[in-house]
Amino acid sequence: MTEEEKMDEGPKTEETSLQESSSTGTSVESEEELLLPQDDLLSAGIHIGTRMKTKDIEPFIYRVRPDGLYVLDVLRTDERIRVAAKFLARFEPPKIAAVAARLYARYPAKMFCELTKATPVVGRFTPGLLSNPLYPKHLEPEVIMVSDPKADSQAVREASIMGIPVVALCSTDNESSGVDLIIPTNNKGRRALAVIYWLLSRQVLRERGELAPDQNLELSIDDFEAKISRTE
Repeated sequence: MTEEEKMDEGPKTEETSLQESSSTGTSVESEEELLLPQDDLLSAGIHIGTRMKTKDIEPFIYRVRPDGLYVLDVLRTDERIRVAAKFLARFEPPKIAAVAARLYARYPAKMFCELTKATPVVGRFTPGLLSNPLYPKHLEPEVIMVSDPKADSQAVREASIMGIPVVALCSTDNESSGVDLIIPTNNKGRRALAVIYWLLSRQVLRERGELAPDQNLELSIDDFEAKISRTE
């Protein structure tokens, strides 16, 4: 079982859900302000980090569970999605590049690009894609969004060299070197990634005025979730 599959196998029992609901730093009042109901966020596991934490992500951590997993504050995740969407909405859609090397992040990143008209860079990131103007497929985005600063380190490095701002989905074990805007979340779980990219897509379109403030996407979160075959 891969690391991503292990993260996707996160706690799904009703008991665990209830425990997490009472210990993520949210309340009934604050839940009403969330972009998605708290139960939906928790069941997707967006708050489940790893057994490692860095100083960069420590401000976004709410607590550590008895099993050693660090738990992210869903309020901070919600807040950062709003900030990131407002920031991304400033750019011309093709000038936004969504980078995703992780298997479970590739499909939701593609869906994000399909809806927002951003440029997808999924799978292996070719060195020089951003920094070498002689490369035939050279890109000149004005901002990039990565699914994991560790897995997408080459993209982050080249963006830093070129002075391109970086928005990054960060779990508790990530460092923020080269990252300009952190979105704290489980960036390894299949459902968690689907939820985050769905929320980002909807919020970017709302910020652009392409969706009303209370309007939803025609596609569901299920439509964003990676469908992985046994061979993959």
